[in-house]
Amino acid sequence: MTIADIAGGPGVRPAERGPVSSLLLSTLDHGDPAVPVPTALLHATHVAVAAADDITADEDLQLSLFLLYACAYGSLAWIDPEWEWHPALLQMRTAIERSFEDALRRETPIPALPRADAADIAAALFALTAPTPGPSLGRYVAKHASLEQAREFVIQRSIYTLREADPHSWAIPRLTGRAKVALVEIQSDEYGAGRPERMHAEIFARTMRGVGLDSTYGAYLDLVPATVLASQNAMSMFGINRRLIGAIVGHLAASEMTSSLPNRMYADGFRRLGFGPDVTEYFDEHVEADAVHEQIAAHDLAGSLGEDRPDLVPDILFGAAACLAVDGRAADGIRFAFEAGRSSLRPGPDTGLLRMPPRKVASRRAVHG
Repeated sequence: MTIADIAGGPGVRPAERGPVSSLLLSTLDHGDPAVPVPTALLHATHVAVAAADDITADEDLQLSLFLLYACAYGSLAWIDPEWEWHPALLQMRTAIERSFEDALRRETPIPALPRADAADIAAALFALTAPTPGPSLGRYVAKHASLEQAREFVIQRSIYTLREADPHSWAIPRLTGRAKVALVEIQSDEYGAGRPERMHAEIFARTMRGVGLDSTYGAYLDLVPATVLASQNAMSMFGINRRLIGAIVGHLAASEMTSSLPNRMYADGFRRLGFGPDVTEYFDEHVEADAVHEQIAAHDLAGSLGEDRPDLVPDILFGAAACLAVDGRAADGIRFAFEAGRSSLRPGPDTGLLRMPPRKVASRRAVHG
C-alpha cells in the first residue's frame, strides 16, 4: 500500500463518523442547494447535540462542524459553493456551535481579568501563556519520535497548517484602528509578505512532500481525530462569528505567544531524524517569526483592542485560554498515543504503512550523512 492509497483529496469526500455526518455528507453529495434540506438532518443534529457528553471529542459532531465551515472556506472542492448560505445548514451549524461554545466557556479556566489597559492585558496574556515544565508533544518529537510518529505528527498538523492564517483572517474586516493594523501586519507575514512561495501554508506543504506525504488539503481528513478537528473548529467558530471578535483575537495572541519554543523542538526532532532544510524550514521560520509576532499580538492587537473596547476584555482572555485548552488536549492525545506505542491517527486503511517511499528514504539518509 502506498501513500496514494491512503490519502484522499479535494475531490474525495471523507467517510461519515455517525448519523449527523452521514446525513450531511449525503446532502452535500446528492442534495440540491435550491431545494429544502431533509428535516431528518436538523433533527439528527439536535438529538446528537443533546446527547453529547463531550462535544470536543465527538467524532460525528466535530466532522460535521468541520464540513459546515468548509462550505465557507472553499477548502474542499467537492462541496458546491451554493451550500455556503443555505438556511438549513446555517441552522445546523448554529446548533453545534452553541453547544461547542457553551462547553468551552464552561470547561476552560479563565484567569483574573486585567484592567482595560494595553500593558495590563499583554501582561495577563504573557502570564497565561508562559512555558510550563514537564512532558509535551514538542519535547517528545525533539527527543523520541520515530520516523512514523513524526509523519503522523505532520498529518495531524496539516488540517490547520495547510490553511494557516485563514481562520484568523475573518477578523480583519471586523476590526478598526490599531488592532486592525496589528492583525494585518501579522497576517501579511503569514501569507508570505507578497511572495507566494513564502506563504507559511506553502512552506508546510513542502514539509509534507519532503517526508513523503500528499500535501493536498484534506488528503488525510479521515485519519484525523475529533480533538484535532476541534482545534481547527474552535478558531473557525471564533473567526467566522462577528460576535466572537474578542475570542478570535485572544486565540491568535495565544497561538503566536506559544509557538516559538515548540517549533524549535519540532525542528530539532526532524533534524535528529536526518531531514534537511526542505523539511525543517517551516518550523525554523516560526521560531524567528513568532518571536516577533507574539509582541505585536499581545500589545498592539489584543492590548489595543481591549483598551479601545473594554467590553471585549473577557472574551479576549477566554479566546486565549480556550486556544491553550483545545490545542493542549489535541497535542496531549497525540503524545499519549506515541508514548503508548500506538498510532495517534484514527483507524483507517492500515495506517502502519505510512512509510517513506524508497526515494525519500535515500534522500533522508544522504542528509543524515
